[in-house]
Amino acid sequence: MFYILLIPIVIFLLILILLHIGFIPPRIIETKTPYDFAMMSEELLITTEKNKKLFSWFIPTKGSAPLIIIMHGWGSNAEHMLPIAATFHQAGLNALVMDSRCHGKSDGDTYSALPRFAEDIIHAIDYARENLSFNGQIILLGHSVGAGASLFAASKRSDISALISLSAFGHPQWLMTRYFEKFKLPQFMVKFLLSYIQWIIGHRFNDIAPVTSISKLTIPTLVVHGTHDKTVPIEDAHLIQANNSNGYLLTIEDADHESIDKLETHGQLLIDFLQKENLL
Repeated sequence: MFYILLIPIVIFLLILILLHIGFIPPRIIETKTPYDFAMMSEELLITTEKNKKLFSWFIPTKGSAPLIIIMHGWGSNAEHMLPIAATFHQAGLNALVMDSRCHGKSDGDTYSALPRFAEDIIHAIDYARENLSFNGQIILLGHSVGAGASLFAASKRSDISALISLSAFGHPQWLMTRYFEKFKLPQFMVKFLLSYIQWIIGHRFNDIAPVTSISKLTIPTLVVHGTHDKTVPIEDAHLIQANNSNGYLLTIEDADHESIDKLETHGQLLIDFLQKENLL
């Protein structure tokens, strides 16, 4: 009888262990640099929470131009964002492309989550204002969780000029529920795990959700999403856009969640957005 009672406890503990492992993203180290994309750059180490160092590239154009801070998505790195950084560099923007904690060449931490991505972005903003040469205007661009983090970071600042969100999920609970559905977990277990995750990250999902963050913004905000995104359905983008009173939704045909290359081919539309807002 004892062993029969022990089995569900062991299964429950295994699920929690796997959940914690799931908060450790795969680390992919950069093999290319901005030089491979015909851009000169300076390597930086930006200090963030608990004295963690963030690996970054500053790609300058001229001090009289704005700065775009670019954040990758989950399990990605700064290198993966270089093609789109090149688009903005060619248009005349300064760029700061960074690795979040636990990603690329940045320091590790106990776990990675949207609020920690946002903390890293905020530290990059502060570092840029103190140390980099640009005209004072900052644009944020993020992909996936990096997009959600950019929205959350911008909702806490008054010094951001514009924001471009690529493939953001609408709400962490929607994302996590879709993930747990793959494992056919009972509903009570899903509810517990959602509450447990909120306890781990120290934030309620409603408070950090992109649909919430974007409703707090008064800056020009472009929401970009691929029509063939199987990780985050296009419906999330429409729900985010429903709360976006300062911009519009740009859908990219045939692009999936990781189609940075397809987004790059539509880079002129992103440039047009910034030109319309007098940021180029």
